Amino acid sequence: MDDKDMAQLFPALSACRFDAPGEKRLAERLEKKLSTDWLCWFNVPVGPKGLQPDFVLLHPKIGLLVLEVKDWKMTSLISITASDVKKYDDGQEKTVINPLAQARKNAFETVQALEKDSALTQGAEAYRPGKLIMPYSWGVVLTEITRKEFEARQLGAAMEGTRVICKDEMYETADSSVFEQQVCKMLVHQFPVHLVPEQIDRVRYHLFPEIRLSPAPAQFGLFSEQDAPLPCLLKVMDLQQEQLARSMGDGHRVIHGVAGSGKTMILVYRCLYLARAATKPVLVLCFNKTLAARLNQVLQQHRQEHKVTVVGFHAWCHSLLTQAKLAIPEMKGAKFIQALEEEVLRQMESGALAPEQYGAILIDEGHDFKPEWFRLVVHQVDREREDLLVLYDDAQAIYRGKASSTKLAFSFASVGIKASGRTTVLRINYRNTLEVLSVAHAFSKELLSARDAEDDHVPVLAPQSAGRRGEMPQLLSLAGPAQEAQCLVTRLRAEHENGRAWDDMAVIYRHTEQAFWVEEALKAAGIPYTTARVSSQRTKLYAHPSVKIVSMHSSKGLEFGFVMIPRLHEMPAKGEDEADEMRLLYVAMTRAVDRLVMSHQGESGFTERLGEAIAQVKASL
Repeated sequence: MDDKDMAQLFPALSACRFDAPGEKRLAERLEKKLSTDWLCWFNVPVGPKGLQPDFVLLHPKIGLLVLEVKDWKMTSLISITASDVKKYDDGQEKTVINPLAQARKNAFETVQALEKDSALTQGAEAYRPGKLIMPYSWGVVLTEITRKEFEARQLGAAMEGTRVICKDEMYETADSSVFEQQVCKMLVHQFPVHLVPEQIDRVRYHLFPEIRLSPAPAQFGLFSEQDAPLPCLLKVMDLQQEQLARSMGDGHRVIHGVAGSGKTMILVYRCLYLARAATKPVLVLCFNKTLAARLNQVLQQHRQEHKVTVVGFHAWCHSLLTQAKLAIPEMKGAKFIQALEEEVLRQMESGALAPEQYGAILIDEGHDFKPEWFRLVVHQVDREREDLLVLYDDAQAIYRGKASSTKLAFSFASVGIKASGRTTVLRINYRNTLEVLSVAHAFSKELLSARDAEDDHVPVLAPQSAGRRGEMPQLLSLAGPAQEAQCLVTRLRAEHENGRAWDDMAVIYRHTEQAFWVEEALKAAGIPYTTARVSSQRTKLYAHPSVKIVSMHSSKGLEFGFVMIPRLHEMPAKGEDEADEMRLLYVAMTRAVDRLVMSHQGESGFTERLGEAIAQVKASL
């Protein structure tokens, strides 16, 4: 059976931690014998109370089912009532709650959480107004008691037979359709239902708070543990993101994901989990200093910044040498950076750097790392757990320089990353509207020509839109610098007057001289701004409400509802590699969540190309 024909299990079966053999056996049966529309969660905290049912099952046309699993043998049972079970446990008599009563309690509390959302309840004209929009039920799986034994012992007097699956009804040889019918029969009170994807997401939002995404602007898709007010647009991880986030275990892992696919969100989810579990420090590395500063702010909001360090790669190299009391290169500028890299790698090879200093290392923007940098990372991560996560998108690799073509020719295994079989691909872009993504893709289609790769190599991914619609990106031609500056001011003010927060807007520039020009225009207009041009302000980018002025390099990993990109007639600059400049502009364009406005004062190869891209997308949508 193909994976796509199986039910989806959260976490993935390989990542589940089972307390009993029967739990694993049932998980295998659910995954392989239920049809593809079933969603099954194992041992995942549910609802605001953090209930711990063994399994929660959801089907859009059948309903919600809560299951408890017991590996009890008939010989261990002494007596059973509707509320209690007396049994032998390691030779000692013990009284425990009837698992069907436990499942019923969990089911009712789960339903109460869902019924607080009017979008998930029956309307006034329905038979049961205010009640859950779908059937729900509960049941027990007795993995070591056959149906014959169940009936001979008259256990049905305390456990309703239709709500029980027995050992001989879940053999590996059981017919899939018969097993699925047995599961469906547990939903004793059935009525027609057809949940649409938005309703399924609402169910997941209420049942699993940890997969909620922040609805606030400029949060970059990172989830919030706070409830969003209803009835707003509820945002949750998609099913692939949730399974990936829940299923990460020990070992090296690589996630290839297009821009806006939720890579950084998954990284933060993993950070917060590791912060609670790791005994050694947790390290997050990224190339973009602005993104590092923002990630640190997010961790502070979750009160985990003291357990997780977020730092740029070269700052980390400096700290490794400093902690080991080794000499720091004394030159400055680009020569210092090169010397720093060479020195830390040399000291690693010599044994002067202590290995395994981190319980886990997570790398955002792995596409901007040189192959040899990964060797240092592998050297520093705990080898018992080998908890290493690399996030990668080749289309956003903007620091390669003119030798970029040679830097792709490496496998992760060649630099010590053992991720074969633990590589995931995220192709769906959730950040951008279909219009923004289509124009960005049409502009850079040669760059983004999809290229598959072996599991251990680097692919180029063509992004797929989640389908959210919006306004077509604009490309405005202005007469000169004064007119273009006035356009910036007018558009930013108009967005703010229409209700958009200053924090949800950014002006993204290519060259530093352009940043000064933008700052002067906004200052003269009295528009609050914060610039990432000044290193001291990067850590305060969100300290107060303001338009963000960021370079194309610094914008990577960030997102804003409204983005303006001015002076595109200056791209590509003379002497710059056209493919690298195209990649930079692609990154800048895909920072726009809702609206994208670009401007120029004259023609260039890129403005012509953008005009063609916009015309092409207009004709096709």
